[in-house]
Parts: sequence; structure tokens; C-alpha cells
Amino acid sequence: MATYGYARVSSEGQDLTLQVESLKEWGCEIVRQEKVSGTSTEGRKELGVLLEFLREGDELVVTRIDRLARSIRDLQNIVYELRVKGVSLKAIEQPIDTSTSAGKAFLDMLGVFAEFESNLRRERQMEGIAKAKARGVYKGRKKTIQPTQVQELRSEGLGATEIAKTLGIGRASVYRVLKESIT
Repeated sequence: MATYGYARVSSEGQDLTLQVESLKEWGCEIVRQEKVSGTSTEGRKELGVLLEFLREGDELVVTRIDRLARSIRDLQNIVYELRVKGVSLKAIEQPIDTSTSAGKAFLDMLGVFAEFESNLRRERQMEGIAKAKARGVYKGRKKTIQPTQVQELRSEGLGATEIAKTLGIGRASVYRVLKESIT
């Protein structure tokens, strides 16, 4: 039986040091870490490697359950995969231990709250963007595509795929520029 840790923060500017230290103090022999959003399991390579590597009798430890998942569906899928493999899950800062009934119940409750918090943050962000747009402060990302270049290449007889390759952009972007030039 081995004890493995998983540490995660959402962005490059955040620091993993406290999580990693806590996990090592807890007795984790190996700590996998990554800087990627927890709203989905997509793109979380370290988590994938860890889940694939864990064996029956092993223990997966996180500092808090929201480090593992921010979606109740993802959390349930991860916990199910761990249970099938015979791996227990523990959270250092929360009374979660999937080897007990109370720990499993508490895990589900915290998962719901983690998803709720994530949804609230997204709503607040969208409200802030809408207010900024109304004031004329937020205009979105600066355009990187020059419509004149697209139109010039089109007038030379190039198709959307060739234009996209030439300019290093997606075909959908080419079609969008061409559509905007018609209207």
C-alpha cells in the first residue's frame, strides 16, 4: 500500500508549495502536481497519470476536495474509478475518508458545494463583463486577424483552407471574416 498526493492550482501565477508540503508531511511518497483549472478533468495530465497508476490498497490524498474536482460529476467519476480499483481517498483539511460511510457522505456534500462555488464565480464574472461592456470598458480580445489579408487571398482565388494555412488561423475564422465582409 502506497500513499500518493495530488496538488492543483488553477493558474500559472498561483503557488503549489503549501499543498505539496502538506501532502509530504502527511506521508505521501509521491506528489503529482499541476497548474490547470479544476472545472473539468480535460487537460489534467498529472491527474490522469496518477489515476492510471494507482493500485488496490493505495491511498490518494489531497489537501481539499476542490483540488481534485470542482464539478460533482467529475468528482463522482473520480471517486467511482478509485473505488473500483480499491483505492481510498483522503483530504487533509476536511474529514474525508472514502473508506468510511461518513467520509463518503461528507465527500458528496463538499462536491456539491465546490460546484456551486464554481458556478457562482462564473456568474459573477459574466455579470462583471456585461457591466464593463455596457460602460464601454470591456471590448474583448484584440483582433489578431487582418480582414484585408483574408480578402486579398480570397481575391487571388485561394479557398478557405489555403487562406487559413497561409495566415496560420482557423478555417472558421476565415469564414467569419468573409461573412462579415458580405454584410
